[in-house]
Amino acid sequence: MLTVTSVSRRFGETRVLDDVSFEVRPGRMTGFLGANGAGKTTTMRIILGVLAAHGGSVTWNGEPVSPALRQRFGYMPEERGLYPKMKIAEQVAWLGQLHGLDRDTARRNTEALLDQLDLTERMNDKLEDLSLGNQQRVQVAAALVHDPVLLILDEPFSGLDPIAVEVVLGVLRERAARGVPVLFSSHQLAVVERLCDDLVIISGGVIAASGDREALRHRYGTQRWEIVVDSDAGWLRDLDDVRMIDLDGPRALFELGDGTSDQDVLRAALDKGAVRSFTPVLPSLDEIFKEAI
Repeated sequence: MLTVTSVSRRFGETRVLDDVSFEVRPGRMTGFLGANGAGKTTTMRIILGVLAAHGGSVTWNGEPVSPALRQRFGYMPEERGLYPKMKIAEQVAWLGQLHGLDRDTARRNTEALLDQLDLTERMNDKLEDLSLGNQQRVQVAAALVHDPVLLILDEPFSGLDPIAVEVVLGVLRERAARGVPVLFSSHQLAVVERLCDDLVIISGGVIAASGDREALRHRYGTQRWEIVVDSDAGWLRDLDDVRMIDLDGPRALFELGDGTSDQDVLRAALDKGAVRSFTPVLPSLDEIFKEAI
């Protein structure tokens, strides 16, 4: 498990990270969210040792992260950093060797990854001859080729079409299923909501919220409910402290104020007839993000 504890960082007089703490747990996908300039990339670079922290610590299973251990991490930067005139299979395998793999293992891993990422037919093409989306897939392969113990991905879905997103999602889920902790940032909140198990939301260099995705949905949940009855549900408008959000005959979406409880509404509904469903409506990731920051 990766643990970031009270990490701070300044650039000149500007503090860009302030007491940042969170965990990336084995076998779980952790979405790292924040606006541009919030501190995501700086945090990732400190984890990888590219930048030094001015306070706090980064540990792996309770021990300080050594240079040898960092070589076993997989990192995909937001800015593409591969060689445009080099063939992709040759390049990915070479990067695997730089991480300590022997030539045959690096080649086998490369071929398997390019197959998973639907790039086998392009394996002997130069990187510069690929579309931007396919170049992004090669970046993913480069981060995974050495079977890393931890994955850190900065905007891995940038430039990908919906089909390519699904391909990359499948590869990342497969790694997480092996027990690899995955930390990734993305501005595509719909993708993050589908993929992540845990969330870390950073704003202005400070952690605004973190934890299990479903626990955060309950923590930030409002008093919104959906009810389905046998007849028209318009009578809800007559109840105190009930604000109707949407009404479609027997189905209603509404929000409760402090003066009325969900049980008050349920009793009123049962007095009028059968209730087919009555469920809380939890916030989306987009709503949690906006409220947290």
